[in-house]
Amino acid sequence: MSLKKLLLKTSITRKIYLYYNLYIRNKAHKKRNSYSQWGEDQIIKDFFKDKKKGFYIDIGCFHPIMYSNTCWLFNNGWNGINIDLNQTSIDLFNIIRPGDYNFCAGISNNIEEKDLFIDHDFSPVNTIQKSYYDSASKKIAFKNLIKKKIVTKQFSDIIKKVTNFPKIIFLNIDCEGHDYNVLSSIDLNKYSPELICIETHEVNMETREINNKQTHLYDDIIELLKKYNYKVFKRCGPSTFFSK
Repeated sequence: MSLKKLLLKTSITRKIYLYYNLYIRNKAHKKRNSYSQWGEDQIIKDFFKDKKKGFYIDIGCFHPIMYSNTCWLFNNGWNGINIDLNQTSIDLFNIIRPGDYNFCAGISNNIEEKDLFIDHDFSPVNTIQKSYYDSASKKIAFKNLIKKKIVTKQFSDIIKKVTNFPKIIFLNIDCEGHDYNVLSSIDLNKYSPELICIETHEVNMETREINNKQTHLYDDIIELLKKYNYKVFKRCGPSTFFSK
């Protein structure tokens, strides 16, 4: 048995490992210019260069440092709401961003029971989107699959738990194939963030599941955001930025 698996066996040693993951493995104490996987936070930094503080929403937040599109903002005085369907991710956020609102939830446009496909507790590809799981499992992920049932929530369910809710300045969505469903659950007339970043992966995919199977393509996101007067601002790796 590996040391990691051994440490994750009890609540006390698990907490020790979480601190190790943050401060030793990911060097949380060391400030850097970029934390994003593909450099997305360089675009975010430039877009908000005149804002000293703001409020972000990070749905599918995964990790407060590794691959994070909001870590640079947090380190420079911003705060916000972090949401992920993996409790381990939220435990990490609670340690290092205790002033943020951190919620363990699977967000969707409907409240319904869904299968949660877990690669492992520290994986960035855990998902409730079956088509994404089917695709990822053919590659390198989900070799030790854990599957369990969860009931999804809508974005409005989370907002109700936040008192004195401020204006959203930046919205980040990275939900492993479920991004359209998350986006469509948010009233963008009401909240209207200045910048939106969504993981869209390939923008020219031709396959599409139908009959409400909740797989949507890049053009669906484009059309939805057009209704709220957003247009493509930039692309970076698998991410697309939208602004008004």
